[in-house]
Amino acid sequence: MTDSVVLLHGWPGTAADFREVIPLLPSGTTVYAPDLDGFGRSAERLGDPAEATAAAHAARLLEAIAERGLVRPVLAGYDVGSWIAQVLAKMAPEAVSALVLTPPYAGIGERRLEPAAQEEFWYMTFHRLAVADQMLDGNRAALEPYLRHIWTHWSGTPSLARGPEFEQLVDLYARRGAFAASLAWYRMNVGGREESGPIGVPTTMLWSGRDPLFPLAWADRLEQWFTDLELRVEPEAGHFLPLQAPAAFATAICERL
Repeated sequence: MTDSVVLLHGWPGTAADFREVIPLLPSGTTVYAPDLDGFGRSAERLGDPAEATAAAHAARLLEAIAERGLVRPVLAGYDVGSWIAQVLAKMAPEAVSALVLTPPYAGIGERRLEPAAQEEFWYMTFHRLAVADQMLDGNRAALEPYLRHIWTHWSGTPSLARGPEFEQLVDLYARRGAFAASLAWYRMNVGGREESGPIGVPTTMLWSGRDPLFPLAWADRLEQWFTDLELRVEPEAGHFLPLQAPAAFATAICERL
């Protein structure tokens, strides 16, 4: 058993994406929810784009877990955070007790490169072009509608792209150099996670029913990449599951604590 959890956010987000989840965790739970280096408030901490690899993120997180005295915490992540959590679990499976992940990456393979999938995954190619920095970095007037499109389309919930929380998110990413720092993730993590082999850490996989990036049909290969897996489908949630189905996310964590 453990009494600690590490929460790993995605792009374009921050640790604030878990604002609905944290209050649902048991009293006394130690929560570590950082802004990942290169994202949000920690954009400036990414001094070298090479530090944006999933392996580099995982290595820094292992150090942070040890520094905070967290004993085999539950590692819970979505989007970028899900990928980093999977890499960390392969790198040091003894360091964590369980994983709670959404969305998946393992088993997707080349399917994201198919023409139909490119209708959604175009942004990855765009993010690897220098023109993305030139058009959007430090340009709040251009960045706000771009992030609003991402948050609305991926979630199917327009309200997530309105209000003070969204405006604060745009402010963070609109700082000079902040958006460019976040793009280092896409430039340094081109391949999939599958090459590292299966994960043996107990895992709860939450799959959103309305995430346009990851159709449920892609769940057919998960058992090849996780040897101790429970798959749960949240049919009404989109890509930003911690904000769209916080109770389900928190419940999965509580069951692994």
